[in-house]
Amino acid sequence: MKRVLITAGGSGIGRAMAEAFDTAGYEVWVTDVDTAALDTCPDHWLCHLASATDEAAMAAVAKDMGQIDVLCANAGIAGPTASIEDVALEDFRACVSVNLEGAFIAAKHAAPSMKAAGAGAIIVTSSTAGIYGYPNRAPYAAAKWAMIGLMKTLAMELGPFGIRANAICPGAVEGPRMEGVLNREAKAKGMTRDQVYDGYASGTSMRSFVEARDIANMAVFLGSDGARLVSGQVIAVDGHTENPDPKL
Repeated sequence: MKRVLITAGGSGIGRAMAEAFDTAGYEVWVTDVDTAALDTCPDHWLCHLASATDEAAMAAVAKDMGQIDVLCANAGIAGPTASIEDVALEDFRACVSVNLEGAFIAAKHAAPSMKAAGAGAIIVTSSTAGIYGYPNRAPYAAAKWAMIGLMKTLAMELGPFGIRANAICPGAVEGPRMEGVLNREAKAKGMTRDQVYDGYASGTSMRSFVEARDIANMAVFLGSDGARLVSGQVIAVDGHTENPDPKL
């Protein structure tokens, strides 16, 4: 049985990934900082309370796993929604730490077992913000953009060992985290939540938000033998973004 490690797998996109890999027949290992979310995970998942930025904790999980076939470096936070002059340095650092450092730490400790096996897939959850940038989201866009650079480097460095690395870039994903973004952006722009929502949707060709399961399905594909030569790719799951900042 193949094993997958998913950071921040207790809820949201990570939970959808865990469910999808479980359905696909993987042994599912999950880390998260949310005890309540972990308590709702199925008993047959291997769940660990660990922050993605706690290198000792993540190293211990990787050691316990032994074999890691697929890594989903998914942990992330939205960070502040504010103009650049109003972003506190500590908030910028916190956003970059969870998103970028979390992916780095997970990949660092998954790589040895993948090298030993001569195979593996690393999937980082970036964002369309990592492709286009977004106004009033400097910390998040910077972190997600940097994650793509990390992924490209991993694809080059680890490819000779049979290890693939790719980035999934979700668009606006339905769920509690996006609701927070919508409300904060509405406040920053002097708009209603529904106006901001419609703006995000209207910026895509399919006039739609995406769901966590859409991201999860792509992750399972990228972890599978069907994607055996797919590496170094930035794959948006977003209904095709035409305009990342539509003005209504």
